Amino acid sequence: MNHSAVKKAYIAAILNTLIIGFSFVFVKIALQSVNSLDMLAYRFTASFAAIMILILFGRVKLNLRWKDVATIVPLAVLYPGLFFAFQTFGLVTVSASEAGIIQAAVPIFTMIFASYWLKEHSTWQQKIALLLSVSGLIYIFAMKGVNVGNTSLSGILLVFLSVLSLAGYNVAARKRTRKYGVMDVTFIMTCFGFVLFNAMAIFQHIAQGTTWKVMQPLFDPMFVVSILYLGVLSSLMTAYLTNYALSKLEAVKVSVFTQLGTVVTMGAGVMILNESLQYYHIVGAVLIIIGVLGVNIPLRHRQRTGNMKKQA
Repeated sequence: MNHSAVKKAYIAAILNTLIIGFSFVFVKIALQSVNSLDMLAYRFTASFAAIMILILFGRVKLNLRWKDVATIVPLAVLYPGLFFAFQTFGLVTVSASEAGIIQAAVPIFTMIFASYWLKEHSTWQQKIALLLSVSGLIYIFAMKGVNVGNTSLSGILLVFLSVLSLAGYNVAARKRTRKYGVMDVTFIMTCFGFVLFNAMAIFQHIAQGTTWKVMQPLFDPMFVVSILYLGVLSSLMTAYLTNYALSKLEAVKVSVFTQLGTVVTMGAGVMILNESLQYYHIVGAVLIIIGVLGVNIPLRHRQRTGNMKKQA
């Protein structure tokens, strides 16, 4: 593959990680005004509005047929559909620390799925490095404290299903983005999220008799800023960057970058929210970074040794 394209894919993966890492700060701000489902509805409304503006002004051109839409929609069902739905309802009875530990398994299942469906077989170095990054993430969340007192089996199952959904998306997107345009796939995903989460939020408001509250958060400037970040950058832009990276790199290489999001989130929490930085944050971050590098940078000792023997 073209070296320049691979380099751009890694830049996309890193930029995607930075955006997602900072997104948790804005999620906390947004959740002060709305519940999780409303936040998703607003988030994907902002995403949909942004991509439609780009299309109307000719900045984005689509090359889609109805047959293509039918093929791409199952991808959108996995992410953002099932992933966010399972995660949102799972977090009702599962703590953030517990969810973080469970979701650390995303790259592992991505590796398993990619090996079976894409025939992308990983090396022993990649397997060990992946386990290292996962252990770093689990270590951070475990040291923060895990309270299983109020945890339900159904909540754990829902979060686990969100893990399978994201892993399935990583593999399916790897295949789809090699056949369809990255922006075409991103557009369908955005439209699906917009329709799904707005429908769910509206149904919830009707059931609770709170439809009069729908527009109320828009009068809060900080909420609007948070939703614009989450919708335009942390949904639309990250979907595009992830799809682009998956079109050039193996699924497991892209997936493991999600672990770095925790490192960025810790840094953002310290810089913006004045959160404390503990020793276990640093230890876990080092393990994650080493793991990510190990998955993506192969050792070339054998290759160099082989070349030296040939020259001899």
